[in-house]
Amino acid sequence: MGRSSRTIRLSAVFLLAFLAGRASAEEPAIPNLWDAHERLAQPDLSGRTRLRFLTTIDFPPFNYLTTEGRLAGFNVDLARAICMELDLSGTCQIQALPWDEIEQALSEGQGDAVIAGVAMTPQSRSKYAFSRPYLIFPGRFVTADGLPGAGPLYARLRGKRIGVMAGSAHERALRELFGSLRVVTYSKRQWMFEDLRDGNTDAVFGDGMQLSFWLAGSASQGCCRFAGGPYLLPDYFGPGMAIAVRPDDIELTAAFNHALREIDEDGTFAELYLRYFPLSFF
Repeated sequence: MGRSSRTIRLSAVFLLAFLAGRASAEEPAIPNLWDAHERLAQPDLSGRTRLRFLTTIDFPPFNYLTTEGRLAGFNVDLARAICMELDLSGTCQIQALPWDEIEQALSEGQGDAVIAGVAMTPQSRSKYAFSRPYLIFPGRFVTADGLPGAGPLYARLRGKRIGVMAGSAHERALRELFGSLRVVTYSKRQWMFEDLRDGNTDAVFGDGMQLSFWLAGSASQGCCRFAGGPYLLPDYFGPGMAIAVRPDDIELTAAFNHALREIDEDGTFAELYLRYFPLSFF
């Protein structure tokens, strides 16, 4: 990559981070993946006798069993909200299966959609059609008590020791987009967090959701906080989470896109997001 193209790419990355992180510190930032002026028509689903979602129980906080044995999680509540938006609450079903049975169950008609974190890859796109993403996972920096000086975060991090998981997409992003940083790699996340908490590194860079759980937990001892805005880099961190359907079920894909847009517009998505992620990773 030439110097000029690299500069343009870096500028775009930092602009994304700035625009995504403009929410005030007093208000939790809610991810907004929709154009405010976009409206999607609702397909006619009157011919469907039921809507069956397939999920798993081993992906908290998205899908899991409560201590009472009830199916719960962000994806589960989102599926119920979609059913309500599509006026299918009375015929909506959510079934949990082992992960390795999901693909076959969908193809055999045992369900209509999978809401279980199926990754959108070239290989999976040959097996499924996907809704629009409803949640993405940005990269975030976490620092201790803040960094001295003023100006953009990336400038204040120049020359600092930044912890990151070895071999991760976040390490690749750090090395390719933030060449002035001193990258410190770790094989265990616990060691990376402990070094930041104990002042052995200046910051860490990683998945915003995982970092939010550590910040909110007791292990952090209240040492640290997010710094700067979220880095929305799908080329590094993937396109996010979407609902998978059979590749020929275009009608249902369109219906999910409509429902997700409406749920975002009326505040339902924000309520669900803050219920499961009270420390926003955006």
